[in-house]
Amino acid sequence: MEYIVIAAIVLLVLFFIAQYNRLIRLNITVDEAFAQIEVQLKRRADLIPNLVETVKGYAAHEQGTFDAVVQARAKATSASTVADVAAADGALTNALKGLLAIAEAYPDLKASANFLSLQEELSTTENKVSFARQFYNDNVRNLNTAVKTIPTSAFAGFAKVSAREFYEVENPTDRNVPNVKF
Repeated sequence: MEYIVIAAIVLLVLFFIAQYNRLIRLNITVDEAFAQIEVQLKRRADLIPNLVETVKGYAAHEQGTFDAVVQARAKATSASTVADVAAADGALTNALKGLLAIAEAYPDLKASANFLSLQEELSTTENKVSFARQFYNDNVRNLNTAVKTIPTSAFAGFAKVSAREFYEVENPTDRNVPNVKF
């Protein structure tokens, strides 16, 4: 009889440890996923000054667009919370669309090897940012599901793990088309 009690206690302890460790692993994975978003956004932010300077050489009279890109980049590099990073990311994406729309009007610029290289690098980075966002949101979903469902929900407080917010950039269909005038 005492062996059954001891076995039951051991099983309960092992179950508790397994649930606790699961929550901690999920929480760490979400932190890692957010860090990957920040890495890709930093990579994009590092490309922007080169892209702006290249376009400036061809379209110097588009100062308003250049200023918008620089301001959006500054906000993106200083944001820290998920919501702030997502908002800054959306603003920077819109500003970059305006910059690339300007480039469409300059055939010499579009043919420039430097511009084409930067544009390709930016395109690749945008794909990586999209993948990092999806990876983060997938991991947030897994964590939130564990935090809100039984049996792991009983261990969330003890593990000091709580639900996280999803990374949401404003709806692309709501974005305004950049206004480019020549």
